Amino acid sequence: GTLRVWEVDLLNRKMRPTECQMGQLKRVVTCLARFYIESLIMKIGLVAENDSCFYCGTSTGDILKMNTKTKLLNSCGPQKGRFSLLIMLYDCASPSLRRVQLQGAITSITLRGQGHQFFVGTSQAQIYRFNYPEFKEELVATCHSEAINDIVFPFGTSELFATCAKNDIRVWHTTSHKELLRITIPNMTCNAIEFTRDGKSILSAWNDGKIRAFTPESGRLMYQIENAHSMGVTAIAVTSDCKRIVSGGGEGQVRVWEIGRESQRLVESMKEHKSAVTCIKLKGNNRECVTASSDGACIIWDLVRFIRKQMILSNTLFRCVCYHPEEFQIITSGTDRKIIRNFGEIRIPAEGLQISAFPASFQSEQKIPLSSLLFSLPGGDDKLVKVWDYNEGEATQVGIGHSGSISRIKICPLSKYIISVSNDGAILRWKYPYPV
Repeated sequence: GTLRVWEVDLLNRKMRPTECQMGQLKRVVTCLARFYIESLIMKIGLVAENDSCFYCGTSTGDILKMNTKTKLLNSCGPQKGRFSLLIMLYDCASPSLRRVQLQGAITSITLRGQGHQFFVGTSQAQIYRFNYPEFKEELVATCHSEAINDIVFPFGTSELFATCAKNDIRVWHTTSHKELLRITIPNMTCNAIEFTRDGKSILSAWNDGKIRAFTPESGRLMYQIENAHSMGVTAIAVTSDCKRIVSGGGEGQVRVWEIGRESQRLVESMKEHKSAVTCIKLKGNNRECVTASSDGACIIWDLVRFIRKQMILSNTLFRCVCYHPEEFQIITSGTDRKIIRNFGEIRIPAEGLQISAFPASFQSEQKIPLSSLLFSLPGGDDKLVKVWDYNEGEATQVGIGHSGSISRIKICPLSKYIISVSNDGAILRWKYPYPV
């Protein structure tokens, strides 16, 4: 409810605020305008004189006229009648009121063509199309309304992919961009997801400390592991035989679970990280995994003896890690704006290849082989998708399109597309520049 007018003192290089007085009127101001549409101002009785006032839009739909010199409320309008907060269609031929309940608050309405149709946008990232004669909604586009935390493709196919965010997991058709399945857990945040190799379940990590498994066709809950981690499950991976799950938690523990037909059993709990585990990747033989953490450590674990094999320390918050396709290197990236590849027997990241001096930190990274070269694809806070030559450390392509920080990037298994997701809920599909 606070409204201030700032006076700029150029001589002394200072700005001095003055509170505007609105009396008993309490409004939440959402926008300001010095000049307003003349016809609208005349219609509601607010007339600007010698540029001595400014106008405020409010959350209740009122327009406030404030005096620039006195900082006092001049007038408020327009006057509201009954039902002024409703959007409705009234048929004059057969008087009737028709209304439609949509998902989320209505945030925008726009006409199409000659006005025979109109589109409605909601706060839940839904876009509906209406025809005037039927006045029936048709969902034409949808997406996440919160930050997307993870994206994953099923093994061996590029037709589908899944994303997760607050409240839900969604499965999408890659080329048509259609939502095929939505799994909703209200008031919970899914931090990571993974398809099992056989494609029979979607594993998910949630901030309530549970691991949940769903069927990919119907979204039915298959099982859930209670109290998997005390501070929420932050990362998850599954072995190629679908018999074990490796999970990471906000408290820094890495746990191995054995999955049976009727039960889920904790096999071992490993504690080396001092902060949240951000990423887990398994080696092809299922006997080793690497974990990244925001404590600045990447640890390679022996999943047979359940001990630490190697540790890589760096002055950064690691966001992601992955194995080289031939599994003799690991590639890491984090908030220090560097992509680092580390050789198997080297513990100090500075001795590996570093691609540094980027404008923003990296949140996601993936690499794929291309003949004799390997390309690394990071994404981060600079909102750019970049493809880097793995051997030379040079950027070969830059993609511009995101308006929020990129949280995850994946290349589809058939190397046709790049899918990137961001903190504003956007999902972008890119053509991969080097098709195999």
